[in-house]
Amino acid sequence: MDIPESKPLGYAWLAERFGIVTMPHWKESHSLSKGARRHVERDGRVIEYLPAAQGPGEDVFEQLEFALRREGLHLELLRKLLRQSIDPLELTAYVQTRPTGRYARILWFLYEGFTGDRLNLPDLKQGNYIELLDSALYVTGPPAKFKRQRLNSNILGTLYFSPMVRRKGLPDWDESVMKERCASIVGEYPPEIFARAVRYLYAKESKSSHEIERETPSQKRAESFIALLEQAWHRSFLNKEALVELQQAIVDSRFANFGWRSEIGEQIYVGETLASDLERVHFAGPKPEDLENLMKGFLALSKNITDSVCWTGLEEVDELFRFRSKVPTLVSAAVISFAFNFLHPFSDGNGRIHRFLLHHVLAHNHFGPEGIILPVSAVILNHPREYDQALESFSKPLMERVEYTLDDRMRMTVTNDTADFYRYIDLTEATRITIEFIRETIETELPAELRFLTAYDEIRREMREVVELPDRIADLFVKLCRQNGGTLSKRKRELPEFTRLTESEISAIEGIVKNVLGFAESITGSEELPSH
Repeated sequence: MDIPESKPLGYAWLAERFGIVTMPHWKESHSLSKGARRHVERDGRVIEYLPAAQGPGEDVFEQLEFALRREGLHLELLRKLLRQSIDPLELTAYVQTRPTGRYARILWFLYEGFTGDRLNLPDLKQGNYIELLDSALYVTGPPAKFKRQRLNSNILGTLYFSPMVRRKGLPDWDESVMKERCASIVGEYPPEIFARAVRYLYAKESKSSHEIERETPSQKRAESFIALLEQAWHRSFLNKEALVELQQAIVDSRFANFGWRSEIGEQIYVGETLASDLERVHFAGPKPEDLENLMKGFLALSKNITDSVCWTGLEEVDELFRFRSKVPTLVSAAVISFAFNFLHPFSDGNGRIHRFLLHHVLAHNHFGPEGIILPVSAVILNHPREYDQALESFSKPLMERVEYTLDDRMRMTVTNDTADFYRYIDLTEATRITIEFIRETIETELPAELRFLTAYDEIRREMREVVELPDRIADLFVKLCRQNGGTLSKRKRELPEFTRLTESEISAIEGIVKNVLGFAESITGSEELPSH
């Protein structure tokens, strides 16, 4: 596409004027030298080209009003601008000219929230309350009233840390319908199948989550992860002590943390070795000195969008409203799990905890039948590119802005200020993919797993009519047959477990596996067979 000759407007103008570097905003505006208005969408971002007459002038506050009106809320840029570049006397004078104006009140509120300083302005005594976030553009959190500016702060977290989710980038979904569908699928099976399915699905989720990390855990650590998944329904893990306990349970004890990695001064990154002395870095976590406060913001965010108490983390909240958060469950699950992953607070195990928190939020909000876990990681394994896309929606632009060095022991040192890059992560793409993964889990993966349990029971019943095999040998036979299209390969027939079977018995059992699984071609099941 030809890029027309133009000049930046709004947030882009402010960033250029004051030399501010931020993560990319979802919308960018430009003033055309000539030509008609153009609207371009590319890579999830919007670029709007306006005729010169429709743009603001060269005044900073005109550009700020334009940005707030047409480009949404860019908290990272506004935080840097209001803390470093705006004269409080000029801002006070601006607000005094329009004290009840929407954008003046937002800038007044943000300045005092970001700096902790109070402008020489009286509290507003009249006028309707305004919303900080436009609910038509963004998924909003529980509002907290601020009488001083007569403003409701409805961001998901706090002014210190609050990921953003735009509505336009999300698919249509109805959580009540999805929950009912999940319940109806489980309800089609008798209680004894459901009881086995619970344990089976926990084991499957553990195995799939480790496979995503290309890891094969010891039996003890695998069982520990399953036990923790089972606790997702019954206790809170959204606090530092529980998250540390979780990390210690799922990683090798030699690499476990006793707090955040900041307590040992560790800078973490994700990369791949291209040669003995060449590392390709895909992602860098926050600097150790920034992590403690970012994690406090993360925990405040988690409380805000999962608990019934509205919390903002700012002292001037004059009232806490007690009600169920209206943040959709699937949005909360995506925001909390991906925000945790991008903060990477531990030396190891962050990816598994990220997916664990997805389940924890679903369980906390009673999404799905009590006690059951949805095999989301199996769906992720089937769609690795889409999962990577969710991670790269943040990590790619981040790594364009992080400056670092690697020493001869491949230890990273980040050399520029990066904390603000992590405060207001745009999690729209991560939320979209999470919704789609959970939808596929309910519609495809969950029923397939339950059908496989039923089919497996039928296979075992018919096998006993041919020969009574020990459970371990029977399970191995079925597993190997399924891996080979319904037959046992010549090499597998020579395994010690099967040498006592006759050719006719092997052929008969192969026929059973083929016939039963052939009746349900969509059955996928797991490599691991269900326990008896």
